[in-house]
Amino acid sequence: MTDPRHALTEPFETGLLDTPDGHRVHWERVGNPDGKPAVVLHGGPGSGAAAWWRRYFDPQRYCVTLFDQRGCGRSRPLAGEPGADLSTITTQHLIGDIESLRELHGVDRWLVLGGSWGSTLGLAYAVAHPDRVSEMVFWGAVTTTREEVDWLTWTMGEVYPEAFDALRSVVPHVERGGNLPAAVHALLMDPDPDVHRPAAAAWCDWEDRIAALTTGPVPNPRYADPQFALGFARLVTRFFGHHGFLPPDGISGHLDAIADIPAVFVRGRLDIAAPLGVVHRLVQRLPLAELHVVEGEDHSGAEGMDGLLVAATDRFAAGGDAALP
Repeated sequence: MTDPRHALTEPFETGLLDTPDGHRVHWERVGNPDGKPAVVLHGGPGSGAAAWWRRYFDPQRYCVTLFDQRGCGRSRPLAGEPGADLSTITTQHLIGDIESLRELHGVDRWLVLGGSWGSTLGLAYAVAHPDRVSEMVFWGAVTTTREEVDWLTWTMGEVYPEAFDALRSVVPHVERGGNLPAAVHALLMDPDPDVHRPAAAAWCDWEDRIAALTTGPVPNPRYADPQFALGFARLVTRFFGHHGFLPPDGISGHLDAIADIPAVFVRGRLDIAAPLGVVHRLVQRLPLAELHVVEGEDHSGAEGMDGLLVAATDRFAAGGDAALP
């Protein structure tokens, strides 16, 4: 099958956003400086804005801002550094960074594209600043509620009991119903490498296991870097352990604010790392939203999901609002 994504282009501008609390957030802009504004919110949390995100946009019609969220990628300081202080890395801080970047680049309203954790961040940003969002495009969509975090851990533990036993072995005192990401996070923040390294390895192994349903776990080469693995695991467990730093209705209770924003949600049927029903019910309450479920694809996606994402951004660039096929 032909890759439906646009050709990869290089940034025409890069920079660092200095925040009042000591972070330096790396950003880049790609495409046409006079094109339709868009912002990319990567997943993880902690994955960083890899170059492949650029390919969801027509570089002739879009001006896209991508940035590495606090603590990861090319931003500094990194969450995996010794003595890292994560107290100023929350959803609310990230929303503030998005707004700072929007103002820095002179954008009035922009399309928000996010994947996995980035969809939670995108929805949280949209309900906080609906007047700044023109459209939304999300894949692997989740809202990071307690229900979803429990599904990611305890429920998936019933699907992959052997792998879950290995994860549980680092925190054997946590009983079912307990906050497993928070318990792992406490170990990850321990300054002793003999404590935080096994915890990071256990969490990253679990991430590999739940990423696919029809195959065995495929080791992600990123986790071979001990600093990346530690920083990634610290950020994921911090956000998941705090249920996205949002109240239970932090997104679902504010959908009226984004009811007039066109949106496309894409999920793979085999993406079992989060319950599809959560997004299904959310989209039913958004009159201008579409949910596309791609049979046979998981959280990593493939040609089907990529094609829908590109079709959505192409359609919004053209000002169209007809439903995707």
